[in-house]
Formats: sequence, structure tokens, C-alpha cells
Amino acid sequence: MEKESVSDDVDGLYPDEPFVSGLDQSSKEDFTVEKGEGSGVVFAREAPLIAKCSVDVIEKGSLGKEKKLSRQDRIELGRLFQSATSSQDWELSERMVDLADLQTLNDLLCISLDSIWFLSTEGELRGITGLIAKIICHGAHDYTRATLRTSFLASCVSSCRNRTVSLSDSVTVMAQRLHERLQECNGDEVLKAEASTKVQKFTEWALKCIGFHSRCQSGRDNKSNQDSAAEIQLQLSAFKMFLDLAGNHLTGKDFTEAFDAACFPLTLFSTSFNPGWASGISATVIHGLLGMLVEGGADNVNQCFLEASRFGSTELVRILLQIAQRNSLDVDVDLALGFASHYSKIETMDCLVEEGHAMAFLGPLMRAAERGCMQVVEWFVKRGCREMELCLALTAATSSSQVEIAAYLLPHVPRPVLTALSIEILKAAGERSDGSLYGVEFLLKSDFLGDPVATYAVADTIAKSEDESVPSELKTFLQEHWSEAALNQGVRESRENFMNFMRVLKIGESAIRLKDLPGPLRVAVAYMPLYRECVKAGGRLLSQRLRGQLMEAARQLQGLDVVDTEEVYKGEHHHQLMAVLEHHLPLFLVKASSH
Repeated sequence: MEKESVSDDVDGLYPDEPFVSGLDQSSKEDFTVEKGEGSGVVFAREAPLIAKCSVDVIEKGSLGKEKKLSRQDRIELGRLFQSATSSQDWELSERMVDLADLQTLNDLLCISLDSIWFLSTEGELRGITGLIAKIICHGAHDYTRATLRTSFLASCVSSCRNRTVSLSDSVTVMAQRLHERLQECNGDEVLKAEASTKVQKFTEWALKCIGFHSRCQSGRDNKSNQDSAAEIQLQLSAFKMFLDLAGNHLTGKDFTEAFDAACFPLTLFSTSFNPGWASGISATVIHGLLGMLVEGGADNVNQCFLEASRFGSTELVRILLQIAQRNSLDVDVDLALGFASHYSKIETMDCLVEEGHAMAFLGPLMRAAERGCMQVVEWFVKRGCREMELCLALTAATSSSQVEIAAYLLPHVPRPVLTALSIEILKAAGERSDGSLYGVEFLLKSDFLGDPVATYAVADTIAKSEDESVPSELKTFLQEHWSEAALNQGVRESRENFMNFMRVLKIGESAIRLKDLPGPLRVAVAYMPLYRECVKAGGRLLSQRLRGQLMEAARQLQGLDVVDTEEVYKGEHHHQLMAVLEHHLPLFLVKASSH
């Protein structure tokens, strides 16, 4: 571990514990150490503890339960005990156990159990496990607190073995991630602030503990921060022995909460992990710890899996997938993909598809299209979506007026699918819109069917439909702007505009006589507003109403024979009509309108 100084304050030994055990029974079991066949893992073999504890020790344990130390004495004894265990003075440590009252025994159990994650030799393993057994023999019984606390610490230790930030910076990183996480959650702000304070304090304790043990190890043997596989197996063996000693005193709920406590720091540390961390030696402790907790009865693997996916903890997601597979547990990879995509955790999405085999793209893709999240939409499209999934995503983007997303998806939807479902697409987009039909207008202006006649015909069909399922807002919009009736209305409006202009030109009494102006300026007075509106509309197609006005304007300026062709009437070349206006308008006005 990296050498960093830590302060030996009270919180370093006794953080505020959020979990309190109600158990008051002491264990009556002990163990001896032996190696499992074909493995370097050391297992516990149960043996009667009573046979090993002398009557004097048991009587001292009973007296210890009756005496009660002051808070200051308890803290001081805890400090001395931690110093003794860190220096591997097992005889002194055992003498301190004899001095402890019941509450202090529970504290010493936590302190000694925490030290197992820093073991490096079998001698240390025998010393610390023997000490744990003695503490339990004297009456320590708060297995719940010890398990939850050491699970949290083990996770922090494993995270820090391969971190890209220093121990001191880790507190800041985790605090920031915790703040972001709480901001995304609903709930009372006071309660969230209290939770943040408590978690940050516990995290600071864990990192101080890591720094303390790192300094002690460095002083003994100058070891590096990269533990060997053998050392990690010793640490996991020590935890297994503790679980054997705890026996039935730990419930399924205890294992579930410990599993959550072990996963929690990993979700906050995730941004500092190197890629592939989950398959490296640094994660071996987490693999072993979580595996034992599942064997003990933890039933929240899927819940932690979903949380890890939500916060983009890709390496934890990878570990939980492996644990679920080894223990034949079900995890909802499709729901996890939904969480990861909602928060744009692209690396986690890759992991869920490649290693978790998530296949439910439709829901996450549609929600990303509705939100306008281009990064996620592109990811799904590149991963390979079915035709109907792309079509429904296009509809979702259209209904939410996410025109950038719609423009991206449109070329990916096969034209036959669009043609067959064109009416349903526009109807569905209208039904799901929040009053804005900008997305529908975008599809029509984009000539989404690739055929102006067909696109105009679909809009006219819906406008004339008597189907009550057609949203009234959509129907009104199409009737006013995209129907055949709207085309005729546009022609009439343009004709009336021309007639009014001619009346003013011939009999107007304004001091500024229009007929004295140059021809291009007279055209500008008459048609510049129409020209600007057409330029602003953009797109491959104009609305029928604008197209009608433009057609009539071109007829008046250029003559019927020139512009009344079938192609122009069909709307395929409205740019030709615009060219007619531009030819008669002053060049400086045309250029100004194009910017």
C-alpha cells in the first residue's frame, strides 16, 4: 500500500457505526488451521473452544462482562490494542483482551477483524485468528457490526490497491461521487445531507485505517502496495474462519447488508479504476469476499448489480456478473442496460451486451431518442437494431421534437417500412407530443418517404380522416398547412396579395409612389415577406400552404407557361419557384435573407 500519514484520532478506531447488533450470545467454537487439498486457501476446522479455554480465562471473561470501562479508557485500550496487533505482539494483545469489558470486546473484535486485509504470512494468520477466537471466547458477540464494517473496509482496500489517485484525494473523489449520487435520488434534503456526512465519515475512517496499516507494513518489511495472490488467499481464509466462528449468529439479512456495504465504495471509486481491474489480482479480494457473502445468504446481488450499472461502475458490474454465473443467480441484464443507457454509461453498456448478453434494445433506445441523447442512440444503432426498433425510435424522437435524433435515424429506417407505417408514425407522434408538432413538421419537410407526392398524400389523408383516434391538434395542423385544401388556400392568399398590390400601385395615394420605384424594389415590396418565410422554412419540401403562395407568385412574375409544369405542381422542384422570385428581387436583399 502507498505510504501516507494518517492522524490517530478517535474516528480512526471508532467511526460512527450505522449498524448495531442485538445479539448477546458468545460463540462456543474454535478452529485449527489447515490447508485445503489442491489449493493455497487456508480453511477453518472447527474444534470445541471450551476445551481450549481455561477456567481462569472463562472466569475473567465473566468478570469482564460485569465491569464497565469509561469511554476514555475504552478508546485508549482500543488504541493500544491496535498498536499491539499491528506490531504482531500477540501476547500483549491477548493481555488487553483480558482487561476489556463487553462493549470494548466488541470494539476489539472489529479492530482485529479489520486487520485481516493486511495479512502477508501464515504466522500473521495464526496470530490474528487466534486473537479473534480469544475475543469471542471472552464474550464479544457483535458479529453484525464487525462483518459490515470489515466488508466496507475490504472493498476500500481492494479499490486502493490499483487506484489512479492518492489516498488523500480518494476522500475527495468519493465525496464528490456521493454528492452526485444523492442529487440524483429523491428524498428529504436533510436526510440526504445526514447520509452524506455519515458515509463520508466512514469513508475517511476506512482510508485512515488503510494508511495506518500501510505505514506499519512499510516499517516492517518495506513491502509494495501490490499484494501477492498467496497473501490475498490468506486474507480470505481469515475472513472465512471468522464466518465459521460466527456461525448462526449471522443472519441472511446480515450477509445482505454486508454485501451492500462491500459494493458501495466500488460504485464511488469506479472512475479511478483502470480498465480490466475486475480481472486483475487487485479485485481478487472482492471476488472472494462477495462470493462468501452470497454463500452465507446475501440475496441482493441483482439490486447491487442494477445500482452498479446505473452509476457506471463497469468493473463492479463485471464482478457481479461472474458471481451470479458461478452461483446460478439471475441478474436482470436488460433492466441494467436501461439504467446504464439512461445515464449514458457507455462502457457499462458495452460490458452488459458483450459479457451479460443483454438484448432488449427497444426500451432504452426509445427513451434515449425521446431525451435527445445522441451518444446513446448512435451506440444502439451501431450495435445493430431491428427495423421496427429503429422505426419506433424515430417515432419517439419525432413526438418529442428531437429533430437532430430524427434526422440521424431517418436514413437508417428502410424506405418500405416508412411507407407501410407512414400514417401510423405521424399519428403516434401526434398522440405522444406535448402540444408541439415540430417533430411532425420536420418529417414532412424532410420528405421522409423520399417521394414528395407520397409525403403530401399521407399528410392529406390524415387531414381528411374521420378516424377519431387521430389527435385533433395533429389533424388541425395538417389541414391548415399540409393538405390539398391548404395548397388551394395558399394560391388564393397569394392571388389576393397580388391584386391588393396592383390596386396600391395604380390608385394608391401614398407620397411614395410605388410605380416610380425600380422593378426589383416593387417586387420586393410585394413578395419579400413570402420569400423570407420560404427561406426560413427550409427542408426539402415546403408546406402546401407556402407552396401554393409560391406557385401563384411565380405565375404572376414569370407567366403560366414557364412554371406550370407537372414537376413543380407535384412539389419536387420548389427551388425552381424560389429561383423565379430571386431573379426578380434585388440581389442585396436575396443575399441578406440567405444569412
